[in-house]
Amino acid sequence: MTHVYDNILGLIGHTPLVKLNKVTKDISATVYAKLESYNPGHSTKDRIAIHIIEAAEKKGLLKPGSTIVETTSGNTGFSIAMVSIIKGYKCILAVSDKTKAEKIAYLKALGATVYICPANVAPDDPRSYYEVAKRIASEIPDSLYINQYFNELNIDAHYQSTGPEIWKQTEGKITHLIACTGTGGTLSGSAKFLKEQNPDIKIIGVDASGSILKGFKDTGKINSSDIHPYQIEGMGKNLIPSALLFDKIDEFVRVNDEMSAYRTREIALKEAIMGGYTTGAVVQGLLQYGNSHEFSTDDVVVAIFPDHGSRYITKVYSDQWMEEQGFINNGVHNYEEVFKTEVIK
Repeated sequence: MTHVYDNILGLIGHTPLVKLNKVTKDISATVYAKLESYNPGHSTKDRIAIHIIEAAEKKGLLKPGSTIVETTSGNTGFSIAMVSIIKGYKCILAVSDKTKAEKIAYLKALGATVYICPANVAPDDPRSYYEVAKRIASEIPDSLYINQYFNELNIDAHYQSTGPEIWKQTEGKITHLIACTGTGGTLSGSAKFLKEQNPDIKIIGVDASGSILKGFKDTGKINSSDIHPYQIEGMGKNLIPSALLFDKIDEFVRVNDEMSAYRTREIALKEAIMGGYTTGAVVQGLLQYGNSHEFSTDDVVVAIFPDHGSRYITKVYSDQWMEEQGFINNGVHNYEEVFKTEVIK
């Protein structure tokens, strides 16, 4: 029998490329979206979860009944919880209080124990989700801390899978790769592979306004004045992850909450693709990049859409939430007018 799998983990990877036709109409290049929502856990994080956990199994670090601990904004947690169910592990996750209730409910539905931690504290604060996860892992015998931000296997997962898939799917014609950066593993691993095939491929990282990553790339220094609260989950950081290979990234673009939210809605309305908040962010980043860089008709751009919009129904897809953020003026839901007039420099 073909296309029959022993369990759901067999569906990880080999996600499709889909051409964008309307939201990128002002860009001369051909733009494809890599739809990571087609992974069984509905995000690109499935790739690192299975890769890191199976590597730990080979080293004898995990056995049935072991506990896996991780810090997550949601997607990595879903993936780890999914893999843990199939492989017989316990799962404990530390999330920030930016994480919406439906994500937490989803994690619990997959059997995870969830600790909710304040988002707007320093990374080394004992209340931060980084420190909470470390503490829990140190206290529980026979546990493994995934530590995606500082785990080189995060990069290797995408070097082994995402990068080769994109190269094959574009028949080596890709000229630009763009993706949001949080841990940095998706873009770094893909970029590492693609640069080995063709060093002229441009790698563009998308950072959040409120994050330090773009500033660090530009100056080599952490500028604390860059840090302020923001709403986009799963991208940007107030620390420098070792899973982010700055030398593989040619340029960063910084996007804000508002235009990323509008762009997420526009992609759904015009392309019928229900992407997450970071999907809107990566397209907004591409459009901003296109304002200062001239694409040719021969250019082939791949934008990684990391997850599915179903996890943001009460956030970016909610008119009430948009209005509460001040993104909808006077309750007028005229997204088209906003797209025509709002330009981020």
